[in-house]
Amino acid sequence: MKPQIALQLWSIQDACKDNFYEALKEVKRSGYDGVEFAGYHGRSAAEVKSYLEELGLRVAASHLSFEALQNDLETTLAFEKEIGNSRIVIPYATFETLEAWQAFIAEMEEIAKKAAADGFEFYYHNHANEFTEIPGFDILHDMVQRTKHINLEVDLYWLADSGVDAFPWLEAHKDRIGLFHMKDMQDSPRESTEIGSGVLPMKEYVQVAKRLDIPWLIVEQEEFQNYPPLEATAIDCQELRAMVDEIYS
Repeated sequence: MKPQIALQLWSIQDACKDNFYEALKEVKRSGYDGVEFAGYHGRSAAEVKSYLEELGLRVAASHLSFEALQNDLETTLAFEKEIGNSRIVIPYATFETLEAWQAFIAEMEEIAKKAAADGFEFYYHNHANEFTEIPGFDILHDMVQRTKHINLEVDLYWLADSGVDAFPWLEAHKDRIGLFHMKDMQDSPRESTEIGSGVLPMKEYVQVAKRLDIPWLIVEQEEFQNYPPLEATAIDCQELRAMVDEIYS
């Protein structure tokens, strides 16, 4: 089955702040099947749900702060359930010592266990620091070794940025990978750019997604060289859709 394509809404954060509903309408117009949330801009769960239903968008996942899950898990999960989300993602963490990382991982696993009991999948989203912060140590590898309920939303841009050989790493961790962040890389200066305009092997990543049966490919773009965010992310969707159609045909 072809994966669905979502936009991580951090990519168009200014448009979301200005008019959340209109921003979501543009996402739908651009051809996306769904969204990954990064905040709700003061809207209630009922409002968010009504926007999604009206526009025909699905929820791929939501990026949520670890603190929100720590401090008010029940309310946070109830909100997510109401908007139709079943995937929770911790978007970022950083610690100076291995001991601090491992304490965080243990606490995250306890939250993930409770979320799983309520019907949610639980993910951690990487940057490059998980591979570089503790010299010679792969925090994500340690994370999946130590836990049963934490899956990986792999950001392929940051995997490349960290210097990891992506394809053997993906193969070694395939049993815990459930989502891909699709983001192309401009080489100089090194920053994200439109899919198909950069140096990363995006088609090969889609081939891996097919092999791993990844249900959602989530577009994220954080820097914009040639187009404003709404135009750039429309190009991202068009380019990624063409790759998916070709590889899944």
